[in-house]
Amino acid sequence: MAIEIERKFLVIGEAWRTLASGIRYCQGYLCREPARTVRIRLAGEQGYLTIKGATQGITRAEFEYPIPVAEAEALLQLCDRPLIEKIRYRIPQGELVWEVDEFLGENQGLIVAEVELRSSEQTFVKPDWLGAEVSDDPRYFNAALVTNPYAQWQM
Repeated sequence: MAIEIERKFLVIGEAWRTLASGIRYCQGYLCREPARTVRIRLAGEQGYLTIKGATQGITRAEFEYPIPVAEAEALLQLCDRPLIEKIRYRIPQGELVWEVDEFLGENQGLIVAEVELRSSEQTFVKPDWLGAEVSDDPRYFNAALVTNPYAQWQM
């Protein structure tokens, strides 16, 4: 079984912008239940179907499959609204790769960095541009941003 072990942080400052170029993502959800999510994603010129299990701490089951772009576009029409739009920047740091998501549309203004780990105990060096950790805050789950977009949050 494929397991995702991920930590998520807010991003501060602009220093990260010089470290990578971004790819536009559009994703939607066919299912957003606590026990499972089913996501359709267009990442640049590639489509994906992803199924994730329930989150337990920073771990959950994850299965991802490439699908044809035309099928991803058709499936996105069936997804809950709003769709999640973002630009993803992949920033290598040692053995790890940080994925910085700059959200657009209804979630504009939100910038989050995540890193996938080999184990929940794995240590790593935090880049200077990381702010508070939000791994345990369900508001920052992409699936949650559909029903509670960042633009609607009370700051």
